[in-house]
Amino acid sequence: MKTCKPSFKFALNLLVRFTVPVILLITLSLSMGEKTMAQGNNQMVRLAKIKVDPLRLDKYNLALKEQMTTAVREEPGVLTYYAVADKTDPSQITILEIYADTTAYKKHIETSHFKKYKETVKGMVKSLELIDVNLIGSAKKPGM
Repeated sequence: MKTCKPSFKFALNLLVRFTVPVILLITLSLSMGEKTMAQGNNQMVRLAKIKVDPLRLDKYNLALKEQMTTAVREEPGVLTYYAVADKTDPSQITILEIYADTTAYKKHIETSHFKKYKETVKGMVKSLELIDVNLIGSAKKPGM
């Protein structure tokens, strides 16, 4: 029985074809950084639609802003908050919330600052609707 030894050229070709792409993938994934890697499919994205007592709107907005800034500053899993008010009825508020995953959200609602917010706004919120959504795209200018 005769055995064939692979030629040097054949072995080099295999090395280039299979090793180089693996090295490129590793290099690319390392250069992407933690922020980009965190933007995976595990994110929890939610809309909160809130009707606030118009007579207490200023106090509500202060409590909301305090809760949002504290959560983003102190919780790694709280990625984004955007709160907007309807132009014709500012007491209709919609909040876009993005968490790293459902575990981050569960940790968030157990924090002292979230509990303080809930206690503070208890008499101000007339209705609350939570809608879990899938992020299908986003665009923003660099540096924003």
